[in-house]
Amino acid sequence: MIGACERREWEEQGFFIRRGFAAKAITEAMWRRVVEISRAQWGRPGPAGDGLVLPESNLQGGDDVGEERERLVSKVFRLHRDPVFRDFVDSKAIVEIAEGLLGVQEIDCFLSQFIFKNPGAWGQPWHQDEHYFPFDRHPQIRFWLAVSEANLENGCLHVLPGSQREPVHEHIPDRRPNANVGYVEIVDHDMSGSVSVCMQPGDLLVFHSRLMHSSSDNESQGPRTAMVYHLAERGTKDGTPHTLVNDWMPIGDDGQGDR
Repeated sequence: MIGACERREWEEQGFFIRRGFAAKAITEAMWRRVVEISRAQWGRPGPAGDGLVLPESNLQGGDDVGEERERLVSKVFRLHRDPVFRDFVDSKAIVEIAEGLLGVQEIDCFLSQFIFKNPGAWGQPWHQDEHYFPFDRHPQIRFWLAVSEANLENGCLHVLPGSQREPVHEHIPDRRPNANVGYVEIVDHDMSGSVSVCMQPGDLLVFHSRLMHSSSDNESQGPRTAMVYHLAERGTKDGTPHTLVNDWMPIGDDGQGDR
């Protein structure tokens, strides 16, 4: 259920945090499974099974990782049909939050990604998720689960409170040489009112698809890991051209309406 304070934060700030939302056993199971997927599917040109593994562009070229290919991974997409990850997004607690915020009872998870943010990985520039989603219904909801601690040193998120009330701004390609595929940035808005979002494993950040957000570089010695789900009203028309990552799956019911 959505509490009065959470609803107010959602409407005024565009996000809220539920501390200690997921048990340690859940985050540990996610980590084990995504490492397994990353090692099995490293280097494959397209989605194999339920995982699409993308490398971190500015970490490539190292030959000292051995079998630990996950140390070079940026993100793994298309995980929400895997039982470990589906059980979480299909849980009653997640579904109730989504239904409460969207005001509907038919919800789809259309995108999922595990973010590694390995040591030395760059942050992601300021952007709005809705830039990537040319859909006919708005908003969408992002559930960002901290699998490891997220802090200022290892590249936590930064958000601009209230920016969910903005239209979708122009996004230009990430101007850094060798930036990750698909990274874009907003350059026409003042971000000086932003706040950092430090989180502990199991904390859940819930935010609006138009909320402006970014992350900083990982300057620590360990990865900053997170599992992320994007949810929308079922029946939404997806106008995304040639996407390999969107995969619409009903949650919270018996699977009726699967695409």
